[in-house]
Amino acid sequence: MNLFCVGISHHTANVEARERFVGHAAIDRRLREEAGCAEALLLTTCNRVEVYAASEKPVSTERIAQCLLATGLTPEANEFDAFYRHEAQQCVQHLFRVTSGLDSMVIGETEILGQAKKAYAAAHESGAVGPFLHRLLQRAFRVAKQVRTRTEITRGAVSVGSVAVDLAEQIFGQFETRKVLLLGAGEASERTARALAKRGVCDIRVTNRSMERAESLAALIGGRAVALDNWEMHCREVDILITSTASPAFTVTDPSEFRNCSIGTTPSTL
Repeated sequence: MNLFCVGISHHTANVEARERFVGHAAIDRRLREEAGCAEALLLTTCNRVEVYAASEKPVSTERIAQCLLATGLTPEANEFDAFYRHEAQQCVQHLFRVTSGLDSMVIGETEILGQAKKAYAAAHESGAVGPFLHRLLQRAFRVAKQVRTRTEITRGAVSVGSVAVDLAEQIFGQFETRKVLLLGAGEASERTARALAKRGVCDIRVTNRSMERAESLAALIGGRAVALDNWEMHCREVDILITSTASPAFTVTDPSEFRNCSIGTTPSTL
C-alpha cells in the first residue's frame, strides 16, 4: 500500500491560488473512485489544503490536484507546480509537524490539531478512512499532545490573531478603552476577536459581506455588527482596523483617509 500526502499551503502559494483548491462535498468519492485512492482524508484550513491517502497503485500529484480543483474551474498553466508531495515516512513526518503546529504560519498554533481531528471525524464518517489512515492519524494526535506537554512550543502568541493583538498592544499599551473594527468574519477574525475580548477590549465592531456572519461573530464576543456599506464611517471612529478578507484587491487603498486608525492585516479566511 502506498501512503502519501499531496498539498498546497502558505509555503508554496498565495491565498488566491489556495482558494481554487478548496475541495467539495464529493471530494471523498472522487479521491477514491476517480483517483484510485483506497483511503483518503482531506485537511482544509486557512493556510493549507492537503490530502493524505493510501492506494494500491501510484496516484499522480496532478490527479489529486484535479480532484481538489473547485467545481466549475479549469486548471491554469503551471498551476499544479505549487503542490508538494510526501511519500511513506516523509508523509508521516509531515503530518506530525502539521498537527504539532510546526508547519503553521505561527509556530506552535493550536487550532490545527482541532482542525485535523474534525477532518478525521468527517472522513471516518464517510467511510474514506481505513486502517492505514486511522493508525496514522491516531499516532499524529498523540505526537501533537506530547509536543505540547513536553515542550514550551505553545508559550506566547500561538495564532495569527494573537500576534495581531500583541502588536496592537505594543502600539497602544493598555488598550482596553480602544475601539476596534474587524473587517471580515472568518476564522482568523474570530481568533483575533477572542484575543481582543480576552485582553479587555470592550468596543469591538465586526463587518463582513455576510451580515449574518458578522452578527454571529459579534454576538460571540459581545461586540456589535455593522453593515459593510458603513465600514468606512466606523473606521474613522475606531483606533484599530484589522482586516482579513478574500478580496482580490486591496480593501484599504488610502490609509491617509483614516488618520486616527492603526491598520493591520491577517491572512484571508473568508
